[in-house]
Amino acid sequence: MPEQRLRPKLKVRRIALDTGRENIAVISRHSRALRPEVFRGFSRVELTNSNGTRSMLATLLITDDDTLVDAEELGLAEPAFRRFAYPTGSLVSVTPAKPPESLEAVRSKILGHTLDAEDVTAIINDIAHFRYSDMEIAAFLVGSASFMTSSELLALTRAMAEAGTKLRWDRPIVADKHCIGGIPGNRTSMVVVPIVAAHGLTIPKTSSRAITSPAGTADTMEVLARVDIGIDEMREIVHAYHGCLVWGGRVNLSPADDILISVERPLGIDTREQMVASIMSKKLAAGATHLLIDIPSGPAAKVTTAIEAMRLRKLFEFVGDHFGIAVEVVTTDGREPVGRGIGPVLEARDVMAVLSNEPNAPRDLREKSLRLAAHLLEYDPKIRGGTGYARASELLDSGAALKQMQRIIDAQGPSNCNNDLGILTVDIRAAGDGVVESIDCLRLNRLARIAGAPIDKGAGILVLKKTGDRVEKDEPLYRIYACEHPEFELAAAAANAQSGYEIDGPLGPAASPQ
Repeated sequence: MPEQRLRPKLKVRRIALDTGRENIAVISRHSRALRPEVFRGFSRVELTNSNGTRSMLATLLITDDDTLVDAEELGLAEPAFRRFAYPTGSLVSVTPAKPPESLEAVRSKILGHTLDAEDVTAIINDIAHFRYSDMEIAAFLVGSASFMTSSELLALTRAMAEAGTKLRWDRPIVADKHCIGGIPGNRTSMVVVPIVAAHGLTIPKTSSRAITSPAGTADTMEVLARVDIGIDEMREIVHAYHGCLVWGGRVNLSPADDILISVERPLGIDTREQMVASIMSKKLAAGATHLLIDIPSGPAAKVTTAIEAMRLRKLFEFVGDHFGIAVEVVTTDGREPVGRGIGPVLEARDVMAVLSNEPNAPRDLREKSLRLAAHLLEYDPKIRGGTGYARASELLDSGAALKQMQRIIDAQGPSNCNNDLGILTVDIRAAGDGVVESIDCLRLNRLARIAGAPIDKGAGILVLKKTGDRVEKDEPLYRIYACEHPEFELAAAAANAQSGYEIDGPLGPAASPQ
């Protein structure tokens, strides 16, 4: 009986509520096993199964709705129910949770102290196992944003890589590429991977889904094929076809990184050190031996100056050298979108147009992809120096890259997503005659998301005019696609207020929908 009072037990009930990443538990205000007025003082509780073999931290909520959970039940929202993996109706005990011990290191970092590798590892392990609240994660991010030493950067990269799956390939060269993002379209990976794989180099590309952009590589590839692929199947595809384009979240690469990103983006925290640790931890976990980093630079890009790009390049090289990854960094033009499509379906169409050598395929996407592929191909000892571009062009022009992409698509299997292009459209038109002087990449990304991308894969923007193009009054600059009326109306109104285009200088609103 004393044990029953110390560790009261409730029956698990599954609640059809998606709480994102948060573990949420719910008890009734009329709970018989617990006294809600006591637990109200604790934001976090520890759940333990009946035999003590499984435990989990969760945020506790109290409800007055007895239809949600009754007095003898503990409700678990979908993410918590999935992670706890204990059947409905099973008994669990609920106790106030002790704060993770690693929080002391977070407090130390906030006070300006340098953390050792053990402290960093403990923090990342607790984050990866969902022991931190968003507030506690934010505290770690803010403390780290004030300063991060080179030793802390290396410790953070290693800890994030080792917190999840680590892939290893029986190949001397495992190529990979990564763009730091921020540029609409720019779906070069989906052209580069089949070119490199067609040559015979191994390039197991794991990609992310969009967080604040209208599409990640995984979102766009999902238009063409399934990307939710496990490790064993991924290995089979890579061994058979030298490459793949899959969602990294399924293979659990650097899981703490995804959690950190989801908290830091709303806070606007994106330091060079955190960016490098994020990218390099995933490449280290993915087993890359040779890595190409694409840093777009431009007024509306993440990196706006050559000096910023150089500093970032040196950080990538420093971490790569430490972990034995051959890192090459290229700075590319980030002043405007790459390709014409912004959003999964439109971007996938650009990719397939380039691979199919269609006459109207976006030239900028083709050219950038060839140049990036050339860098990776020259990692092959059999390729003579300076001939990588010619080899990449040969593989693309001959159709070998398209055939390899089709093999990868067939191996990954068909996607179950609705991939129809949105039927609601509006053209955003020039307010006057002139030349397109600049395009705000960040604004176009936001407009495409307002239109519904990437949740609605057929939503997005088709770019009709690029920087330097001459336009006449009322000539379309771009076309917005949407699948639902509310998003369509919001996107049209937002584009009317600020189109993202400047024509012949700041002349007020540059465009209006018609």
